[in-house]
Amino acid sequence: MQLFAPSLAFVDLETTGTAAGADAITEVGIVRVDDGGDSPPRVSEWSTLVNPGVPIPPEIQALTGITDAMVRPAPRFSAIAGEILSRTDGALFIAHNARFDYGFLKHAFARLDRTFTARVLCTLKLSRRLFPGAEQHNLDSLIARHALPTEGRHRALGDARVLWAFVQTLYRDLPAETIELAAKRVLKTPSLPPQLALGALDALPESPGVYLFYGLNALPLYVGKSRNLRERVGAHFSSDYRSPTDLRLSDEIRRIEFEQTAGEIGALLRESALVKSLLPAHNHALRRKVASGLLELGAPGEPPRYVPAHGIEPSALSGRYGPFTSKRQARDTLRHLASRHALCWTLLGLERRLGPCFARQVKRCAGACVGAESADAHQARLAEALAPYAVPAWPYE
Repeated sequence: MQLFAPSLAFVDLETTGTAAGADAITEVGIVRVDDGGDSPPRVSEWSTLVNPGVPIPPEIQALTGITDAMVRPAPRFSAIAGEILSRTDGALFIAHNARFDYGFLKHAFARLDRTFTARVLCTLKLSRRLFPGAEQHNLDSLIARHALPTEGRHRALGDARVLWAFVQTLYRDLPAETIELAAKRVLKTPSLPPQLALGALDALPESPGVYLFYGLNALPLYVGKSRNLRERVGAHFSSDYRSPTDLRLSDEIRRIEFEQTAGEIGALLRESALVKSLLPAHNHALRRKVASGLLELGAPGEPPRYVPAHGIEPSALSGRYGPFTSKRQARDTLRHLASRHALCWTLLGLERRLGPCFARQVKRCAGACVGAESADAHQARLAEALAPYAVPAWPYE
C-alpha cells in the first residue's frame, strides 16, 4: 500500500480540558505505520493512561469514561515521554484537529525542559480539502461518512485507529495522486527563497509572536503576527504562493527576525505598534482589528459569556476563548460552531424559547434543549468545538 510518507504516527490524546498551557494529558494513543514497500505496511499500537496530577472534571469523565480512579495508579507524563518520542521519531504526526494534540504534547514536553517537534498533518484539514462539498468534518462525521470503526470512540487508541482507518479508506476510494497533493497542500511544505539560510525556519518557534522580513537595508519589508510563527512564515514561501505580496517578498527577503509574545492578543498589539512605528513597505494598510472581547464558559447549561478583553488580567486569560473584535463576531462564531457540531442554540444563548430550539426542529441540534443530551455532555462538546480559539496561558508569574 502506497502512503504519502514513509512513516506515519496517528496520535490522539485525552485531556483534563482544552487549554494546553493549563490542562493535562490523561491518555495517549499512537498507531505507528511504516511503509513495507512491496509488503503490507507494518503497524504497531501503543497506549497508556497518564496521571495528570489534578482531578478530571466531571464533564470530561462523562465524555471519555476516564475517571480519577483509573488514572491514579497510571504513570506521570515524565515516565512515558521517552516512549512517545520513540514511537513518533521520524514519522509524520497525524491527528484530527492536530493543533490540539500537538500543542498539548509540546506543552507537556516543555514542562520537562524538553522539546517535541514533528511535521504535522491534520486529518480535519485533509478532509476539508478532499471533500469540500461535505458539510461537516469532525471525527463523528468522518466515521459516519466513511463507515469507519467506532470501537473505543473518545478513548485515545480508539480514535487513533479511526484516523488510520480513514487514511486506508482514502487510498481505497481516491487516486493516490489526489491524496498526496492534498496532503502536501495541507502540510504547506515551504520552498525557501535561495537567498535565505537553510535553517531560517528552524530558528522560529511554534508559538505566538510577530515576525519581521528584512531586505538589503535596515528597515523591514513586512511585519506580521501569528499564533504559530514557524507555520505562518513557512506559509509565505509555500510552493503555491498565496498572494502577489508573498511572491514579491520571496524575491526581496534576505533575513527574518521575530519576537515571541504571550498569546495572540500580545501579538496583535505588538504587530500594530511595529507597523505604526516602522512603516514597512509591504504593510500597505494596518489591520485595525482590536481584540475587544473573549468568551468564557459558565456552568453546564448556562450560555457562554462575552467579556471585554481589556479588563482581564493577563494571568487570568487561560480558560477563555478568542479574541473577537465584537460581540457580534463572537455570536457569529458560536452560530457557525453550532451548525458544524450540532450544538444547542438555546444553551449557546443564541435564542430564548421554551421547548426545542430552532436547530433541534430542523434536526441540527443533539437535543440538549429537550433533555436528549445532558448539559454536561453538551458543555464538553462545546469546549471541544471552541478549542481552536482557546487563549494560551500567560507564561509569566
